Amino acid sequence: MPYLVAAVVLIGLLCMVNLLLTVGVIRRLRQQAGRQDLSGPPAGGELAPGDDVPEFAAMTTDGEPISGELLGGPAMVGFFSVGCKPCEDLLPQFAERARRTPDAVLAVVTAVSGDDPTPYVEQLSQVARVVAEDPQGPVQSAFKIVGYPTVVLIGADGTVVDSDHAMPAASGA
Repeated sequence: MPYLVAAVVLIGLLCMVNLLLTVGVIRRLRQQAGRQDLSGPPAGGELAPGDDVPEFAAMTTDGEPISGELLGGPAMVGFFSVGCKPCEDLLPQFAERARRTPDAVLAVVTAVSGDDPTPYVEQLSQVARVVAEDPQGPVQSAFKIVGYPTVVLIGADGTVVDSDHAMPAASGA
């Protein structure tokens, strides 16, 4: 009889541990689903080479208004999401290219609630005008961004030269 009671108690404890682990996994999956990290291949809909730069209006982190007209061309526009590993990997390369280019540079940083965009903004504001906005904010919507990171090169004529999830090789001239 004591062995039967010990077995029932042990099975009960194992069920409780299993339940706690399941709740933890569900909570983690819900948090990650809210991040909207689409760092994989694009699902379509992004701007293609030859497309005109869309109209948008936003405010930079320095309080400066920015729009498609004010951005002009040639330009380089980078889209980054806080908490996205590919974004963290591309950020130094983007900043270095922005430092070397004479073209206008705009960086758009997105963060879901709970994520702090400050480290990205501080690093990018040294080499670019920075817009911090919620997922699918006005700039991201205008450029039809479906994955992070994305770098868009704009030519002197105001059309898209290249758009890629890595650093494009073409120049924006």
